[in-house]
Amino acid sequence: MADPATVRTDARRHHDPQVRGFASDNYAGTHPEILHALALANGGHQIAYGEDEYTGHLQRVMHSHFGPTAEAFPVFNGTGANVVSLQAMTDRWGAVICAESAHINVDEGGAPERVGGLKLLTVPTEDGKLTPELIDRQAYGWDDEHRAMPQVVSITQNTELGTVYTPGEIRAICEHAHGHGMKVHLDGARIANAAASLDVPMRTFTNTVGVDVLSFGGTKNGAIFGEAVVVLNPDAVRAMKHLRKLSMQLASKMRFVSVQLEALLAGDLWLRNARQANAMAQRLAEGVRAVDGVEILHPVQANAVFARLPHAVSERLQKRFRFYFWDEKAGDVRWMCAFDTTEDDVDMFVLALKEEMAA
Repeated sequence: MADPATVRTDARRHHDPQVRGFASDNYAGTHPEILHALALANGGHQIAYGEDEYTGHLQRVMHSHFGPTAEAFPVFNGTGANVVSLQAMTDRWGAVICAESAHINVDEGGAPERVGGLKLLTVPTEDGKLTPELIDRQAYGWDDEHRAMPQVVSITQNTELGTVYTPGEIRAICEHAHGHGMKVHLDGARIANAAASLDVPMRTFTNTVGVDVLSFGGTKNGAIFGEAVVVLNPDAVRAMKHLRKLSMQLASKMRFVSVQLEALLAGDLWLRNARQANAMAQRLAEGVRAVDGVEILHPVQANAVFARLPHAVSERLQKRFRFYFWDEKAGDVRWMCAFDTTEDDVDMFVLALKEEMAA
């Protein structure tokens, strides 16, 4: 067999690696340390479907972060993690209470309802965060056969509006939900950014305060792909393995998902990446606050900046840097920073914003 190092390839680069944008942390590439870990995991044969050495070691790494009872089920993507989690936590007649702005409600194509077969009971929030009082707007009717039964409260950390729950706020939600006989799911697509913002271990606002199941995110923190359902309370779920397969989230070559999460979590890469993204969002917010006519809409607590500015300015600026409207009618935009966003990237964007505002 040919030496892989000498095999000819016709692959070519089809993009300019110098181009940066502020549309999504999903636009970023993969951290070099993760690429190195993938290369180490390659070669030879490993048992498929999660019985490989890398997935086994990932369990021990997860224990170091979330305690000895935590069990990780690697999946392909965040929607898959959320759908599998919520299916495992609910009955067929069950419902999930979430913020109206939650990713499971507005950005997953109806997958929790169409694939998971459950009902979402949404609550409007000003900052993306639920409270016990807001939960109570939907937490009723358990004995009413005409209403989907609230069984899970799902929160997002950090939220879709870039805000971060404190450990105390999540503890209050967990105690309130458990008091009603409900379970708590945390969508942690950007959990590393939240931990970096709070400067606490991830366990401080998850299993320590009562979260039952976590969707752990790797893609937005430097991985190529791959997330994990992390079961923190084994009594909160059932048939996880079967539901993962049924939901088309069981990777045959799972070692290549697991080794990425291991590379992030075995050391401090997850934290370094999150701190860089958060710091660049702070730098971006400081820069745009000095521009007349630009309004910051929400506290900048992680790696997102939400702003309002003239629509025409945003359209011109989008020709120079990619980003999305959040509410196009209102002129609201979202700027995201990633692990590879640099100070020069931010400063060039702020300069371009000033130029377009003055045009």
